[in-house]
Amino acid sequence: MEKRVKSIELLNRAVADEMTALNQYMYFHFLLEDMGYELLSSYFKRTAIAEMRHVERLAERILFLKGEVEMRASENVDKIHDVERMLKKAEQLESDTITNYNKWAREAADAADAATKKLFEDLIGEEEEHQDRFDTEIDNLHNFGDNYLALQSIENSKKAAAGLLTT
Repeated sequence: MEKRVKSIELLNRAVADEMTALNQYMYFHFLLEDMGYELLSSYFKRTAIAEMRHVERLAERILFLKGEVEMRASENVDKIHDVERMLKKAEQLESDTITNYNKWAREAADAADAATKKLFEDLIGEEEEHQDRFDTEIDNLHNFGDNYLALQSIENSKKAAAGLLTT
């Protein structure tokens, strides 16, 4: 029984962190789309959807363990409007999640819950992919400066002019 209680606690903490990332990334998606940065906007949306899938996997494990899924974000959305700060916030969220999931995998193992440990380990790989992409986008912004954002805006304008954007 103690195994379940500890695992449910860890899994619900993970749900809260994933909900935070999901909400933050959707906020960035909306803002970036409004700014005309469709490529970055689309990436944030796809990442938010991936985080939603993580919530689902975590919730399924909680329910299997006969626990209650707590659908609360661990933090409020940061109202960031600067693209570089958005990317840095996203990279930090992913980094924190990777750190936590490594720690929580060890705690699940200590509680003799191999399935929860494996779930955290599987999610780490996906979070590392997100972190790597955000790092790449930060590098692009540093390497190409305003041209990086201008190219995204121009691409968006081309699609709008060609009637390829849906409203």
